[in-house]
Amino acid sequence: MLHLLLHALVPLLCAASFYRTRWLAAFGLMMLGMAIDIDHLLATPIYDAGRCSIGFHPLHTVVPILVYAALVVYPKTRILGIGLCIHIGLDALDCWI
Repeated sequence: MLHLLLHALVPLLCAASFYRTRWLAAFGLMMLGMAIDIDHLLATPIYDAGRCSIGFHPLHTVVPILVYAALVVYPKTRILGIGLCIHIGLDALDCWI
């Protein structure tokens, strides 16, 4: 449950801290990064508390993660890239804990 809460709180704190004048739009774009969890529907079972998403689900593998990091470089895609990187970072943290 804490994991899911962090997937909303961390982007909210990031948007509120770094995009103060347009925090709501930034938060919305960062939350779009959570859409990559659609790849969980390809797994059986869909949810497994003991399974690490990183390296298992297609959108949580090395090549897509490199694309997410590249999105941060370009100003027009930066906020979405940050949201995706936050998502991957939190999933990786969940794997380590």
